[in-house]
Amino acid sequence: MWSKLSNPLLGRRATSTPAVALLAIRRAYSAAAVDSTVHGVFQRAINATALRTDWTRAEISAIYNTPLIDLTHAAGTLHRRFHNPGAIQMCTLMNIKTGGCSEDCSYCAQSSRYQTGLKATKLSNVESVLAAARVARDNGSTRFCMGAAWRDMRGRKSSLRNIKAMVEGVHALGLESCVTLGMLDEAQAKELKDAGLTAYNHNVDTSREHYPKVITTRSYDERLQTISNVRDAGIKVCTGGILGLGEKPEDHVGLLYTVATMPSHPESFPVNTLVPIEGTPLFKATRIPFDAVLRTIATARLVMPTAIIRIAAGRVDMSEEKQVLCFLAGANAVFTGEKMLTTACSGWEEDLAMFNRWGLFPMKAHVEPVLRKAEESSFQVNTSLLADAPTGSFQETSATV
Repeated sequence: MWSKLSNPLLGRRATSTPAVALLAIRRAYSAAAVDSTVHGVFQRAINATALRTDWTRAEISAIYNTPLIDLTHAAGTLHRRFHNPGAIQMCTLMNIKTGGCSEDCSYCAQSSRYQTGLKATKLSNVESVLAAARVARDNGSTRFCMGAAWRDMRGRKSSLRNIKAMVEGVHALGLESCVTLGMLDEAQAKELKDAGLTAYNHNVDTSREHYPKVITTRSYDERLQTISNVRDAGIKVCTGGILGLGEKPEDHVGLLYTVATMPSHPESFPVNTLVPIEGTPLFKATRIPFDAVLRTIATARLVMPTAIIRIAAGRVDMSEEKQVLCFLAGANAVFTGEKMLTTACSGWEEDLAMFNRWGLFPMKAHVEPVLRKAEESSFQVNTSLLADAPTGSFQETSATV
């Protein structure tokens, strides 16, 4: 009798023994159940109206591995619920202390362990940093970031005093401020908070599992402790990763799992792609394919709806069309200016021209994500969010996006 039954789940006539046929049916039902579970996770993410910090790795993996066309569309849909999709923040990053770092990060030109031809410098003076911040502001940037190549801030009291003066000066210019100075203790984080610091960047770089293959001089938990000190001081957290460090797709899931299950989501999630530096161990690493970058951005948007997702290092190698795909998937900030630490960066004029072509506009400083009403999903450009970009650099549009 079994040889004559047609099984609709298998899509073919069963011709084997009853036991084998039953096993095949059970497998088919099991696969259907898995598909239903994945669909349920995906739908809950799309329909979010509040934040979750209890994601499981399996849930994030299910979202990450959704067909890319569906993943990108879903991320863009959720993005519009919490953000104005036309607003892109322009950020400028200045290297205020170059090279000489004792860490062994395998990707970094500023490590003293590698021969990259980079000359170490002392901390820049306050006046030169604020002059650079004025240039950034006048060109449309609303966030000014300052990076120093240090392992930590121990014994750097005079340097910390100067950096606090830089932060205060950046705020006086009407800009958001962000610094990345290596590891911080609780007292140092509080000093920066008292100076008015907006955000502190301390990337986790990759998954916990892959991390030891990239860095051995600072543990993953030490990175998480600095992030905890920053959060506890009341400073916004900026933490993200670098794609292209020889990792696997499951490490992108692991990276997202780390940040999405923090006590509160980071305000800022930078997505870097490796810029190979001659002399570093990862100089000949295989370049990360763009679909992995887009998939990471879209998944980040779905699991962290309110975060500002920043396209950071490596953007200069993306075509304009690839960048716009990232914006459609939920990215809403770029690093722009003369340079990004030690690597090339897209310039202000170039970015403003791109914004004009696509109906985008520079975001003001200190814009907070807000859950929007359903009828606002198809939005008219909100000029109250428009940053003070250089005259003539942006043609305002009121077209529905």
